[in-house]
Amino acid sequence: MLLKRRDQLLAPLAEALSEAAARVKVCTTCGSLDTQDPCAICSDPSRDRTLICVVEEVGALWAMERASAFRGRYHVLGGLLSALDGIGPDALRIGGLIARVSEEAVQEVVLALPATVDGQTTAHYLADRLSQSHVSVTVLARGVPVGGELDWLDDGTIAQAMRARRPA
Repeated sequence: MLLKRRDQLLAPLAEALSEAAARVKVCTTCGSLDTQDPCAICSDPSRDRTLICVVEEVGALWAMERASAFRGRYHVLGGLLSALDGIGPDALRIGGLIARVSEEAVQEVVLALPATVDGQTTAHYLADRLSQSHVSVTVLARGVPVGGELDWLDDGTIAQAMRARRPA
């Protein structure tokens, strides 16, 4: 379809992609993508500057924003630690996170990382690195999703939900 309607569809799409590539920058504070640096989230004075939510990639940040459940600031790692893939701490934006926590009035760091081996490894590493900074380090709850039915869930999700249970 794009090739058949080059002038109406393909050319404007190519132009828009070129413009996006030229205008979009990586925020030097958090690692998000925006047309300004620092990004709109880091620049927003209504954001809680005492909270930082750590995410793997920008897509996770956007998912958190869609949920409107977090009003602090973010830190995008740019990946996860992975011994199998040869990704160590120096390959990620961990140093920037440690610097932000020590230089800013951060009280809590929320680790919103995937429930995978690499995600858990990264979370444990970050919790250890942040332990000397006197900041509260928390992780997202894991378990049964809203609307989830037990007979459709995997064993790991059910087990985690049992471990994370709370009073009714």
